[in-house]
Amino acid sequence: MHEQQWPASTLYVVATPIGNLGDLSIRAWQALLRCDVIAAEDTRSSRALLDAWGVSTPLVAAHRHNEAEAAQAILARLGAGERVALVSDAGAPAVSDPGARIVRAVREAGYRVTPIPGASAVIAALMGSGVTTDENPAFVFAGFMPAKSTARQKWLQQWCAIAAPVVMFESPHRLEAAVRDIASVCGPDRHITFARELTKRFEQIHTVRAADAASWLAEDAHRSQGEFVLIVHQAPEATVEHTDASTVVLIDALLESLSLRDASRVAAKVTGLPRDTLYALALSRKGKGRDNAEGAG
Repeated sequence: MHEQQWPASTLYVVATPIGNLGDLSIRAWQALLRCDVIAAEDTRSSRALLDAWGVSTPLVAAHRHNEAEAAQAILARLGAGERVALVSDAGAPAVSDPGARIVRAVREAGYRVTPIPGASAVIAALMGSGVTTDENPAFVFAGFMPAKSTARQKWLQQWCAIAAPVVMFESPHRLEAAVRDIASVCGPDRHITFARELTKRFEQIHTVRAADAASWLAEDAHRSQGEFVLIVHQAPEATVEHTDASTVVLIDALLESLSLRDASRVAAKVTGLPRDTLYALALSRKGKGRDNAEGAG
């Protein structure tokens, strides 16, 4: 660690463990030791981490309700030549956690920002699910789903039409409703991976068809407990790409008056093609049709 540089007047954005305290990196530990102060989303939870690692650096609060004021206080410290660490409750600050406003303020003021990476629930879920490949490493991170069903369904239509696995967060008390909406919007044969309690004692990673997700959760009450990352797998593309033009015309016509689910059901009866294939086609065409209609107006 003697080769590591620790310049003064620098904001160190430090990733902390998402569950297992052993996932704090040596570099992150050294940063927390060497900084003059640590700006924390929750000083109580951060103190538990620091105590476990023998770090006695003072803590100050920097959360979403005081982020503007915290940014100014941090700028004053940097101006005095101090080193400041920024941490969230778990994982990376400024990524689905407070901190981005502080980072922007520090950069705009001309001070150095040094990110110190570490544990990530998104990357851990991808590592454990196998949904990407080295030939096609694409994925998208969509953050938290909306709380209300109507907004959530619209949000899912937007994100799940992307030709890549979609990684998202959800809270336990909305999980059952969320998976029902995923099945409704994305079709019954779309696959979902549940990554629960990552890095912790009861870690669980399970992949299931959207149609079977609710029953899988209901089989064991523990499956709906803890912190969740959900991955909606990419819709099968090959069959959609080879669908003939008349089927595309049929889907477009049905979508003018029917929902995605009903349009794919009717089209399956007319064409004899698999419903999941037609659902994927309808999902892709719905966005295109809306864009074309808006352009015509």
